[in-house]
Amino acid sequence: MTRFMRKNGDVIAAVAAAEPDKAAVYEIGDDESGMRLDRWFRRRFPDLPQSHLMKIVRRGEVRVSGRRADVSTRLAAGENVRVPPLRMPAGQGPAVRRASPGDREAIRAMTLFEDRDVIVLDKPYGLAVQGGSGTKRHVDGMLEALADKNGERPVLVHRLDRDTSGVLLIAKSRKIAAELGATFRSRGAKKIYWALVEGVPKPAQGRISMFLAKGEGMGEARGAGPGRADLERMRVAKHGDPDAQHSLTLYAVVDKVAPRLAWLSMRPVTGRTHQLRAHCEAIGHPIIGDPKYNRKAPNDPARSDPLRAVPPGLDPMLHLLARRLILPHPRGGIIDVTAPLPAHMKKSFAMFGFDVSERDPIEDAPDE
Repeated sequence: MTRFMRKNGDVIAAVAAAEPDKAAVYEIGDDESGMRLDRWFRRRFPDLPQSHLMKIVRRGEVRVSGRRADVSTRLAAGENVRVPPLRMPAGQGPAVRRASPGDREAIRAMTLFEDRDVIVLDKPYGLAVQGGSGTKRHVDGMLEALADKNGERPVLVHRLDRDTSGVLLIAKSRKIAAELGATFRSRGAKKIYWALVEGVPKPAQGRISMFLAKGEGMGEARGAGPGRADLERMRVAKHGDPDAQHSLTLYAVVDKVAPRLAWLSMRPVTGRTHQLRAHCEAIGHPIIGDPKYNRKAPNDPARSDPLRAVPPGLDPMLHLLARRLILPHPRGGIIDVTAPLPAHMKKSFAMFGFDVSERDPIEDAPDE
C-alpha cells in the first residue's frame, strides 16, 4: 500500500509502505523548487552511489510529473518525482551516515563568515565539494557534523572544482538554499576569480564568449589511453551542436611578467562546468598547474619558445582562486566575502612581486 506523508495539512511526499519493491513518489516542496534532480537525490538519498543514480535516470526509471528527466532537470514546487526501488549492488549497500570526528572543527576553521542563515567557507585546494567515484572526504559529507537534532543540516548552494580554492557558499536551510540558488540562476551573484595564466592575454581587458559542450572525441586526458574519451572535459562547440551551451566570461589583466605569465581577474557571467579553465585554454592562455586544460599541442609555439616558458619554482598545482562573492542576502543587505590566497598561490605571488592590495580592474567591467 502507499502511505502519504503530510505536514501542516499539505501532502509533501508519497512513499511506499511495506512494499520495498514498489516505486515511491515524492512531491516537491517550495524549499526544493529550482533544485537540480541530481542534487535533490543527494539530499534525499545521501548514500545512493552516483553510478546507480545515472543508471536509473538513463533508463527512464526516474520520472518528473510523469515525464522522463535528466540529472540536470530543474524541479518546480508541486511537481512529483517517481523514484524506483533503490537496490544497491552487492557489497555497495548504503552505510549509516555519521559525521567523522573533527569535521565540525574543520568546517569552523574554513569559515570566513557566518550568520543565522549562511556559512561562507574558504575551501582549500584538493578538497572535493561533493562525493564521486573514489571520493570519501568532501565538504558535503563534512556538513553532516553540523546537523541539528532533527537531522536537518546545512546545504551546498553552488560548487567549486576540487582543485579550485576559495569562497564557497552554504545555506543553513533548504528554504534559504532555494532563494540563494534562484539568485545564482538569475545572475544576481557576482563572482570574481583570480588565476595565474601562461602568457599575457591581449587586449588587457575583454570578454570571452563561446559555446561549450561536455566531452571530446579522442581524449588526450592525463592518464587516459589512446581512443578514450575525456567525458569530463569541456570543449569549444558551435551554436546548435548537441548539448552546446553559451558561456561568457569577463577578464582583466591585473599584473604581468611579460611575456611569460599574467595575473588574471575573471568574472564568469554564466556558470558552465570548468568554464574559466576551458576559456583560458581556448584563448591560448591556460591556467598554470591545470592538468586537464593545460595540454599544449605539439605544434604550439609556446612549447618551444623560451620567452613563453613558465619560470621554474612554481608548484604544479592549479592556480585558480574563487576570490570574492557578492550577492543579496535573502533577509536583506549584501553578502560580500573575500578569500585569501591559498599557500601555493601566495608563494607564486611573492615570487613575482604581485601585490594583492592592488585595485582589481575587473570591478570596473560592465555586467555583460
